[in-house]
Amino acid sequence: MMTTVTLTEFRSHASDMLSRMEKGEIIVVVRYGKPIAEVSPIRSTDAVKPSWERPALRLSTKGAARSTAILAEREHENLT
Repeated sequence: MMTTVTLTEFRSHASDMLSRMEKGEIIVVVRYGKPIAEVSPIRSTDAVKPSWERPALRLSTKGAARSTAILAEREHENLT
């Protein structure tokens, strides 16, 4: 669901807006009738964690070189 609100309304009811976004709602903020921002919930918690906080990449795989595992991990990160 997508809701459009004015900037003034967004500022006045920010806590309520964030609660609605936690439930999956997307909020479009307009100023002087023109959209200036689209605020949406994050996709997943892994997307916001820096790589050093995520589980480590296992570099020793049976039958595959480490470079192959690293390239596969990079490919996976680029898709998310």
